[in-house]
Amino acid sequence: MTKPTTVLITGGAGFIGSHTCVELLGHGYEVVVVDDYSNSSPRALDEVQKLAGRPLTAYQADLRDRGALDAVFAAHPIDAVIHFAAKKAVGESMRIPLDYFDINIGGTTSLLRTMRAHGVHKLVFSSSCTVYGSSDATLLGEDEPTAPTSPYARSKWVCEQLLADTCDRYSEFSAVSLRYFNPVGAHPSGRIGEDPRGVPNNVMPYMTQVAVGRLERLSVFGSDYPTPDGTAIRDYIHVVDVADGHRLAAERLDDAPGLRVFNLGTGVGASVLELVEAFSQACGKTLPYELTDRRPGDAIRAVADASKVAREWGWQPKYDLAAMCRDAWRFQTLNPAGYDRAAGPTNDSARTAQEV
Repeated sequence: MTKPTTVLITGGAGFIGSHTCVELLGHGYEVVVVDDYSNSSPRALDEVQKLAGRPLTAYQADLRDRGALDAVFAAHPIDAVIHFAAKKAVGESMRIPLDYFDINIGGTTSLLRTMRAHGVHKLVFSSSCTVYGSSDATLLGEDEPTAPTSPYARSKWVCEQLLADTCDRYSEFSAVSLRYFNPVGAHPSGRIGEDPRGVPNNVMPYMTQVAVGRLERLSVFGSDYPTPDGTAIRDYIHVVDVADGHRLAAERLDDAPGLRVFNLGTGVGASVLELVEAFSQACGKTLPYELTDRRPGDAIRAVADASKVAREWGWQPKYDLAAMCRDAWRFQTLNPAGYDRAAGPTNDSARTAQEV
């Protein structure tokens, strides 16, 4: 396998992107970041560089701005791209579907056009297990039929089709799509973690903000699912494991032509209430929550079969649910108001926005 030297990370200041920057810098890569900071902070990249002990180069730009993106590619000898930049919440996508299609699909199209114009032909795509939809399978393997049930999931599925068609048309292109469901946790140092702008759309940062007093209680969407405790089951995976998977994918882009799809997951499902209990143990307090109605677009169960990536790449997750909760809580306690903002209560009327 041929290791790239300079990697462009779109959305590199975000939750998974920032951890992947640390992973790549730690393995000797040169890193270039493009991020519009719409749901992230430049301060995350300051912390990344302190953790890695090495610099990176960052640009503020929207991927749909072809001129700005072209200037980045012209300034650096980019060998491969890891593409995170996207909107990412199931519930929010049901309310603003056009935004999801415009940003997620439009940004990917613009990126592929710019890559081709500059002779860059290797890409790792951050996809999602939500493309499988409401499957009855106990574990979701890569051969499971796709049936996305939300605009978010459909946007990820369409982007995969864009990659497949691009690789079919241009034989020099190679791409890997990584499907995972719920990345949680934080860097074990507590220096970087998940700090979305506004009310969190994902369950873990919402819980950490409840625990630190920034939000009143967690809303759990759906308590009548056909699961042991009635709440939805997800495959929660530590963000450091996800970052490691992306670094490894970048190193395996030359293994085979075309688009290849791999799941990243633990293969172990946890219900939302089991996650609440695990986090309560980690933070040493009982987390207040309320059970509410199901949310459109949510699957009953989504747990990855990650045997393919283990077999072909030797990749295995290293962290369990307790570690995910412990590290997420460490980041929140070290950054009680997040990267940039002053602490203070959040309007309780916005509680129904989080992702579970």
